Amino acid sequence: MTARGAGVVAAAVMLLAIGFLFGYPDLALLGAAAATAVLCAVAFGLWRPRLGVDRVAEPDRVPRGEPASMTLTVRNTSRLRAANLVATDRCGPASVPVPLLHLRPGRDTTVEYPVPTTRRGVVPVGPLRVTRDDPLGLLTLSRAYGGTTTVWVHPRIHLLRAVPAGMARSLDGRIDKVPHGTITFDSLREYVVGDELRRVHWRSSAKVGELMVREQLDTSEPTIVVVLDDRAAAHPAQRDGVAESFEAACEAAASIVAAAVREDLPVALHLVSGPVTGPFLDVLTEAGLRDGDLTRTVRSLRRSRLGDTLVYLTGPGGRSDLGTVSALHGPYPVVIAGLFGDPDAAPVAAGGGMIVIEAEDGEQFAGAWDGVRGW
Repeated sequence: MTARGAGVVAAAVMLLAIGFLFGYPDLALLGAAAATAVLCAVAFGLWRPRLGVDRVAEPDRVPRGEPASMTLTVRNTSRLRAANLVATDRCGPASVPVPLLHLRPGRDTTVEYPVPTTRRGVVPVGPLRVTRDDPLGLLTLSRAYGGTTTVWVHPRIHLLRAVPAGMARSLDGRIDKVPHGTITFDSLREYVVGDELRRVHWRSSAKVGELMVREQLDTSEPTIVVVLDDRAAAHPAQRDGVAESFEAACEAAASIVAAAVREDLPVALHLVSGPVTGPFLDVLTEAGLRDGDLTRTVRSLRRSRLGDTLVYLTGPGGRSDLGTVSALHGPYPVVIAGLFGDPDAAPVAAGGGMIVIEAEDGEQFAGAWDGVRGW
């Protein structure tokens, strides 16, 4: 209810009370008129227009800074009334006005507007919020229509021409650096028709209550393991809630993943804060700063030996942890560290066989990456 509506309600109560208690019929009549106006406003507000809302994002996944648009179609599905409404569509933190003037039954209107992609992250779009005012301005009602759509703003990908081959060789001979690996256990999954019974893990099957099959990993293929340091302590410098060093690290991780996929090389992505699920670019889009235990992560990487090339990406706060990561040079023949957002600090001396790349942003990292020799 608006301030005017609250005043009319208070006046109606007061006029009716004085009119009936002290015998002033004119005041009672004014109070009854005010009460009737309020009741009419409520009846007007209770009518809910029937609207169909469809929205299409084009595209729904876009690199940071690239254009993306949302097409919103609103259809009046009512049969008796024409809708004359004020509507806004939520797009991230902003609201986009949607004109619905004289939207008659069976008609629709389409609005297209840009989606902000200046920041990496998931941009929620919707729902459509329709606001209705009664003719006297006594009551304002707002209702939501339609669901929500998300636009994924991925980190920018910079072209990396060089890809570390590690110390393993693909079976087709494209990567030619020393020995073959072996077939080893990777994970468990449910049995499907056609699986070999010798791959059934009977102990796990007994615990779960259904057949579980061992998934094997061919370690003869060179595998790149990307470890993104998403600890808040590793990226202390923030501006407007955004740590530029972490944004640069996300761009570097996305660039490495894209380069590995382009070369048909296996790649794995890990966050210091914990395990990841889903497409890697979506994981990097949702990644944020949180608590994490680097020591536990290093211990897990040493025990698992997930690949032959390890790439560790961190910020200014991770400079002191490079020695801990360099200890992985034994299980991983090639260890590379990317250090972002600390241009004024003294250069890091590469030790323990670890390659250190210092950069201010993703683009500078890509140039330094292609200049590395001796992989």
